[in-house]
Amino acid sequence: MDIQDGGPAFPVADYDHQIFQPATTTEAKRQLSGMSLRDYFAARAIPAAWAAFDGGYFDAGEWESINQGVAVCAYQMADAMLAARSA
Repeated sequence: MDIQDGGPAFPVADYDHQIFQPATTTEAKRQLSGMSLRDYFAARAIPAAWAAFDGGYFDAGEWESINQGVAVCAYQMADAMLAARSA
């Protein structure tokens, strides 16, 4: 499945033409795009995702699985937000 990232969250509108010299079009897009909208949405969803997993006290050995769960949940929320934008 091809993940749609929503494009750049904070595209760069202007740049210094004298120092900006990417080797390829792909490199130019990468340098000018910043983080993807999907990444931005996921970052903003982390507090809600954490709240979904924060039901009590955890053993030290559980932190890795909880952190993985929060990350997956945040990206699921981000994907839902992107889908809602295109609906």
